[in-house]
Amino acid sequence: MTEATIIENKNRNAAEDASIAVAENARELDWKSKSFMASMFMGELDTSMCFPFPEQNEQDKAIGDDICAKVDAWAGNGGIDGEAIDREQIIPAPVFKGLNDLGLFGIKIPKEYGGLGLSQTNYMRILSTLARHCGSVSATLSAHQSIGVPQPLKLFGTAEQKTKFLPRFANGEISAFALTEPSVGSDPANMVTEATKNDDGTWTLNGEKLWCTNGVIADVIVVMAKTGENVRGGRTTNRISAFIVETKSAGVDILHRCEFMGIRAIENGVVRFTNVQVPGENIIWGEGKGLRLALTTLNDGRLGIPAIAADSGNAAADFCAQWGKSRHQWGKNIGGHEAGAAKLAFISGTAFAMDCMASFGAALSDRGDTDIRMEAAAAKLYNSEKSWELADKALQFRAGRGFETATSLEARGENAFPIERGLRDARINRIVEGTTDVMHLFLAREALDKHLSLAANLFSKKATMGQKLGTVVKAGLFYATWYPKLWLGGLFKSHAGFKGEWRSSVKWIDARCRKLARTLFHQMALNGPKLEMKQLTLARIVDIGTELAVMALVASRAQGMANAGNTAELGRARFFLADAKLRVDHLFAGISKNTDKQARKLALELMEQVEALPESKRMSDLLEPLPREFGSDLTSGRQTERLAHGGTSPTTSSKTEVA
Repeated sequence: MTEATIIENKNRNAAEDASIAVAENARELDWKSKSFMASMFMGELDTSMCFPFPEQNEQDKAIGDDICAKVDAWAGNGGIDGEAIDREQIIPAPVFKGLNDLGLFGIKIPKEYGGLGLSQTNYMRILSTLARHCGSVSATLSAHQSIGVPQPLKLFGTAEQKTKFLPRFANGEISAFALTEPSVGSDPANMVTEATKNDDGTWTLNGEKLWCTNGVIADVIVVMAKTGENVRGGRTTNRISAFIVETKSAGVDILHRCEFMGIRAIENGVVRFTNVQVPGENIIWGEGKGLRLALTTLNDGRLGIPAIAADSGNAAADFCAQWGKSRHQWGKNIGGHEAGAAKLAFISGTAFAMDCMASFGAALSDRGDTDIRMEAAAAKLYNSEKSWELADKALQFRAGRGFETATSLEARGENAFPIERGLRDARINRIVEGTTDVMHLFLAREALDKHLSLAANLFSKKATMGQKLGTVVKAGLFYATWYPKLWLGGLFKSHAGFKGEWRSSVKWIDARCRKLARTLFHQMALNGPKLEMKQLTLARIVDIGTELAVMALVASRAQGMANAGNTAELGRARFFLADAKLRVDHLFAGISKNTDKQARKLALELMEQVEALPESKRMSDLLEPLPREFGSDLTSGRQTERLAHGGTSPTTSSKTEVA
């Protein structure tokens, strides 16, 4: 395996240096295939990787159609009341039972372990179907299977671990993922939760985890904990491992159930581990591989949010088109006024593009032979940002009725569409599974990978003069041929398969890809290692690359539709491409003309004028353990009423220790 590349930077402080080292050591270091997006950042638009657009095959689509129809029928016929769940902020016990009866806690678990064994594409379709009824239900199911125990076990678990746990999840046990702590979010360098190895090979786990989705009712949790330290290149960093923890073990307490602005019924909370005994065989993949496991697992896990966002966007686009035709102001329908038309076009065109991005990621995941780390992260970044913008425009287009709840609209005889709830639910997508800012940094690091691998020795104090000279020669030979191609490469591109307006768009995208690669190279040459500190510049570069990737996918799908004589949605693609061109050129202009320095100066002045907030109180000093509910009781039907509704947990009174 390739060694982590850590570029030395005298501008970092010790804490920043440690954080960078942890992040680098957690990265997937090897590329198992050529990456569509990585190539674009190097100036190459390889349309063979996206054209023809990879649509779901008919056999797999038929399987998805069948299960989605069953899920939709169950949810729509009284199985899920999204408005009531949002209002009461709790998912009723019968909903969990219904999900389990449909086998939805084992969507991607192989059939040999009792699961449905469905594709990533159909998994995403099921989540989207549920999200149309209730975001909280969809998020609960997603957290269980995207970042909960089943997916890392499927990827990295031993045969014994799979045999022991996967059938339990397929049968309705609920899982969660515990990484975040009160003082540790996207940067795990300062993780406090710790597992200490005992003489008999077991581990003793202590610590607190915050915002653990499903943690309040989980039967089993993947817990990230430090297990000692690594010393590499003079740097000392935490060694972080992933443990499977049974929540009925002595010492596991739920201290708090968090309340949120959106997806208000998720079982998200604070979990405390006090001298919890964990068997040695419950480490996943091996000691010290926890963060790399998490990042690799998220390649597929992150695709759930783009799918839900795209489907919700299409639902909003359909309704807004109806509303635009039905609502009249000043002598014509509001969709016919220029201001209304602009909103409607943006909503519809953007939803089409989001669907292209989500579907492409799903197709790559199902292929299984393609590196999707950048595509998955970009899909999550793009669709979560656009879903918020889309929801805001949809609410504005609907005006007062958009701000009003669906329950209230229905009570007074109006057509009820939950735009207000959808906007609140959409906001979390820019935060969970990697915030937008973190996604920018993640994608920027991957985009720079080729350059950093070439030039690392030039910035290393430990590299010999011979190594530095060798690096200069190697880099010189590469850039002597690579850089001229960024200016002349378009002369040799035919873009086979694309015709007319779609070929014109692809030529434009190709030219901007080469400009993107030149811009990134120029910024590296201008700033050197300090480029990592210019987060807003890197964010603009990442946003350009992401927009160009989405544009290429839209052009590819549009050409396929045109070839098939399906012209109904080409207008959506046409508008999106025209609109995206303006955004891309605006982002390029912002790299040299911006207020970044002024913003930093003002921010420092503002912080100088105020006192820091008082230190937060220790949660353990404020909170007492809550009565316990377990997912397996809810999904099996043993518990027919939630505790909040006056029910009792059948296993609380007979809590057992798990060795």
